[in-house]
Amino acid sequence: MKIRNIQLKSIEARRYLGLNERPKQVRIDHNSTFTHVSSVKNDETVVEFQYTASFGPIGMIKLEGSLVYESNDAKKIAEEWNENRKMSNQVASQLHTAIMHACVPEAVVIAKDLGLPPPIPLPQVRLGSHPKKGQAGPEVA
Repeated sequence: MKIRNIQLKSIEARRYLGLNERPKQVRIDHNSTFTHVSSVKNDETVVEFQYTASFGPIGMIKLEGSLVYESNDAKKIAEEWNENRKMSNQVASQLHTAIMHACVPEAVVIAKDLGLPPPIPLPQVRLGSHPKKGQAGPEVA
């Protein structure tokens, strides 16, 4: 099973509030959805998708694209999706993970351009304090 040719086809982004208007708490929701699944060859399926990062009342980022999924049962996956909009959890997990890995970095750049908070938590560096027991953190050299 292999995922290749992840391509973005559409980018839509909006900031609803002015740059100096910032709510105290912002919930950022991520969503990826398959919009169309079609079999190209017996072992290749094209999956069209939509990724959305919603910043509540502040703004939103929507990316649309496609990817090619290679598998021995690719044709069966496309047929099952087109019949009842379902696919195995394992395949769906692989596809959604690939979509997130492709779209979240793009959304970070777009969010910066619009003055939105980054859609991922940024690491906090704390100097001079010892981590609590049971907490592990990255090593900084």
